[in-house]
Amino acid sequence: MNGKIGTLDAARAAKQASFALAASEARVRNAALLAVADALEARREAIFAANASDLAEAGTQGLGAPALKRLRFDADKLADVCAGLRALAAMEEPIGKEQLRTELAEGLVLSRVACPIGVIGVIFESRPDALVQIAGLCLKSGNAVLLKGGREAMSSNRALFDVLKAASEAAGVPEGWAALLTTREEVGDMLALDAYIDLIIPRGSNAFVRYIMDHSRIPVLGHSDGVCHVYLDAVHDAQMAARVTVDAKTQYPAACNAVETLLVHKDAAAKALPIVAGALHVAGVKIRADARARALMPGIPCACAQEDDWQAEYLDMVIAVRIVDSLEEAVAHINRYGSHHTDCIITEDAQAAARFCALVDSAGVYHNCSTRFADGYRYGFGAEVGIATGKLHARGPMGLEGLCSYKYILEGHGDIVADFAGKKRAFTHKRLR
Repeated sequence: MNGKIGTLDAARAAKQASFALAASEARVRNAALLAVADALEARREAIFAANASDLAEAGTQGLGAPALKRLRFDADKLADVCAGLRALAAMEEPIGKEQLRTELAEGLVLSRVACPIGVIGVIFESRPDALVQIAGLCLKSGNAVLLKGGREAMSSNRALFDVLKAASEAAGVPEGWAALLTTREEVGDMLALDAYIDLIIPRGSNAFVRYIMDHSRIPVLGHSDGVCHVYLDAVHDAQMAARVTVDAKTQYPAACNAVETLLVHKDAAAKALPIVAGALHVAGVKIRADARARALMPGIPCACAQEDDWQAEYLDMVIAVRIVDSLEEAVAHINRYGSHHTDCIITEDAQAAARFCALVDSAGVYHNCSTRFADGYRYGFGAEVGIATGKLHARGPMGLEGLCSYKYILEGHGDIVADFAGKKRAFTHKRLR
């Protein structure tokens, strides 16, 4: 894109396309999703070559192993995104879905129906597969989108975007519905275009999300750090705890829903820590623990945890471990140091689980299962544009429902307010749905 004018033109085109996209037939958008999946598979070698170029460049820049893993777009990632697009095409149509229907008076019916937000600007990390997932969700939900990925994935993103744009527009989607931004300056340009862009979704650190909020009048829905916890309560199955914690840490440690801190109730620590920490050690996880925890793990290598470890998002094979005196202390730790993303309790005490779920202030609160389930695809949302850790509009994995707003439609027969003010007619306010 070419500077401010290029960003402005893209936003204008997206705004114009958004009106037609909102009124488009579901069959057109579904056909476009299927066409994109087919086209990505047909162009796989060119896409893999572009990704290889990005990986080679990232290697010369000294990019760490977690970042390189996110950057890689291989046959498995291609299969996943294509399966995701086809799953989206098969999902229920979100636009026009009636949420409420009320008879205000005889012959006067009010309904509330889902509609697209409009134009969405998404700034995401160096994961090429995220570009396809985000664009697919926006297309299914009838939203136009401006996409800005990490600079490390520039060639991959360009290759994927070119295929996506050509295939979707050839299938009948309005031209200009999607645009790719490639520079940091274009992000700044985008933040000033509140006349054309309806929502910004930044994915990144808390500081990055705060920067976006502070520099734009456009509403911002942030996807920030994932400082997730597993808490082992006083009464629990240690073997289950080991299995869940190892999965939450190692299944994909570079993900925002990977666990970063393990909290253990003091009454269970002597039995649980050798089993759970031992399993983590065998799996290759480096442990940083407080003094009480270290005393119970004499045969397991571990470093001394510092204050910064309690709020660290490692995105790597590292975990912090702390012993707490009570469930309440665990909750206080999570609400203070966590990122309100996803936190889990391992316990056989149903009352303790219910109390934990009520008190922990996070988008996802789990009982006896891995934090890695915090994902739009695994929730049955098709995919996600991000995991919102705030509380307004959308929370948790943001799928099709989170990308929709709603409008009220009132159907009448020449009805006027004066008739009601003059007592000629009366409201019935009868819920029909």
